[in-house]
Amino acid sequence: MDMDRAYANGAFIAGAETYPLKWEAEAAEFRAGLGVRARLGLAYGQGERQKFDLFLPEGTPKGLLIYVHGGYWLAFGRETWSHLAGGAVARGWACAMPSYTHAPQARIGDITVEIGRAVDAAATMVGGPVVVTGHSAGGHLSARMGCEDAPVRTKIARVVPISPVAELEPLMETVMNEKLGITVPEAERESPARLGLRKGVDAHVWVGGQERPAFLWQARLLSEHWDCAWTVAAGTHHLDVIDDLADPTSDLTAACLDGV
Repeated sequence: MDMDRAYANGAFIAGAETYPLKWEAEAAEFRAGLGVRARLGLAYGQGERQKFDLFLPEGTPKGLLIYVHGGYWLAFGRETWSHLAGGAVARGWACAMPSYTHAPQARIGDITVEIGRAVDAAATMVGGPVVVTGHSAGGHLSARMGCEDAPVRTKIARVVPISPVAELEPLMETVMNEKLGITVPEAERESPARLGLRKGVDAHVWVGGQERPAFLWQARLLSEHWDCAWTVAAGTHHLDVIDDLADPTSDLTAACLDGV
């Protein structure tokens, strides 16, 4: 199998190149509309990208949803995805969105540690249950927060990895690995599909029905390993599967927040 083709998402999505500008416009509009309830650029470390944005509802938050962005650990930042906090905020939850150091400046294991620190920092600012979700590489990082060895002090109630990269070894055969530098030992340490789910953490894996077969396999692999719920969202692909986080009435928002 050609792993570069297997993990190429945009090449199989019509108009893929238009999505980043769309996301950025929607994110900026959301931040502007939230006014002082958008707390931007909060530090969780000394690094340039070790910052998170916190979006607050009206009144006391019911809890904290943390969204970790994707981009194969190589691209994007928290500013592109602000609008995806809309569903949680409308339901009375706070939502934190961290950036993290990109590869190759940081290894995937180092990025996992950064996200643990971001979760801990955000959780000191908001009371109530903590749920961690994320997409693609962020799906991997959100899943890592639910693992037995997760580098996080905060008690996490639920993780909802969306289109996660749960098994890293296939990426070793891609051109991306020239920058990611994944090794066999790192794949063993950092693949959620090889690690146990922490006791007391609920998990629900989400994936688009129109995704590349590799991502459907990754999602099912994790759900089977953890013996947890998984949802294949009909009609959605890798770039729009996250859109429903902006909708407080969506099934994806419910999977994150209901019953926590």
